[in-house]
Amino acid sequence: MGGSVVISILAVLLALVVGGILIALTDENVQTASVYFFSRPGDTFNAIWVAVSGAYGALFQGAVYNFGGNTFVKQIKPITDTLTFATPLIVAGLGVGLAFRAGMFNIGGQGQMLIAAACSGWVAYSFPLPYGIHLLAAVAAGVVGGAVWGGIVGVLKARTGAHEVIVTIMLNYIAVGLIAYLLRTPGALQAPGSSNPKTPADLPTAVYPDLLGGDFNLHAGLLVSIAATVFVWWLLSRSSLGFKFRAVGVNPNAARVAGINVKRSYIYVMLLSGGLVGLAGVAQVLGTVTSGFSSGIDAGIGFDAITVALLGRSKPWGIFVAGILFGAFKAGGFAMQAGQGIPVDIVLVVQSLIVLFIAAPPLVRAVFRLPTPGVAKKPKPPKTPAAAPSAPTAQAAGAVAK
Repeated sequence: MGGSVVISILAVLLALVVGGILIALTDENVQTASVYFFSRPGDTFNAIWVAVSGAYGALFQGAVYNFGGNTFVKQIKPITDTLTFATPLIVAGLGVGLAFRAGMFNIGGQGQMLIAAACSGWVAYSFPLPYGIHLLAAVAAGVVGGAVWGGIVGVLKARTGAHEVIVTIMLNYIAVGLIAYLLRTPGALQAPGSSNPKTPADLPTAVYPDLLGGDFNLHAGLLVSIAATVFVWWLLSRSSLGFKFRAVGVNPNAARVAGINVKRSYIYVMLLSGGLVGLAGVAQVLGTVTSGFSSGIDAGIGFDAITVALLGRSKPWGIFVAGILFGAFKAGGFAMQAGQGIPVDIVLVVQSLIVLFIAAPPLVRAVFRLPTPGVAKKPKPPKTPAAAPSAPTAQAAGAVAK
């Protein structure tokens, strides 16, 4: 009950509870009813119930199933939107989680996504190739771009000892500035004959195919994310390279003594991490936004991936489930705002609270009074009956009483 899986579930539950409190506090009907709370308290509690249940009901209908849809397509469209939002979160979370397992903190997802999107988009609209070859070339270009941008961090960490947090933050700024410059430069990424900082549309031969038809936004990037999850699971659980990553992440000094090349592991893991995060940029360019992208193509996914990796405990299938959950938050948040007038920022607060509770397992255990794994409870000492007083003690007690 005190393990990581239960803690993750309870962290989400606590975040939803706190989010419900914030929804109630900011609701106008609740504020109006609270003025006369002591005369008619039932009105306040009823308003709280209507506000919270309506908000989370809209969140569910916008993310899972729309009970009010008049066609089957409209009823199941929310779950497809959730999977669409989850696709880049899953692969980016896998990249961040893989770096976590090797003891590296990759917060450069934004830069890696932008570079991957630029490489993939450039191949997608510049080279008219046959369908299968063109799509594979565009995907490969994005993966290579993300891997190179992440590999820079690994090389600097291995050769100079530069801290990966500082390097990834600086590379984020460099990537943002570089892509913004290329989007404003004719002949680079900017569409010909246009003054807008936007690329041309992708050629049809370099676009992810739709999985369920044109009525839905779900594309084949979801299948790529599933394949990436299986690959990372196999890498960490079944390969010698993954064992080296995990050993370096637990104790790099012990791994070095055991004969593992720690510096080379840093380079390899950041190459793979950047390539996986690059797949998120590929999914955005070749699947979600195929009419040309701007500098906001990353959509905050690079930083959301950190939250997804933390919630998934840096385990592949945990990250997969966490990515779907956060995809549901994104899809349902817009429905909650449109249907109930709840600010979409409430969803961001819930996501932030999840990170807070995930980072503080003792707090969650204290709230739910859960045991700490590996710590045995101290047995209570047996109660010993009071010994009968000796004769001299009894006589002394009698004298005191007199």
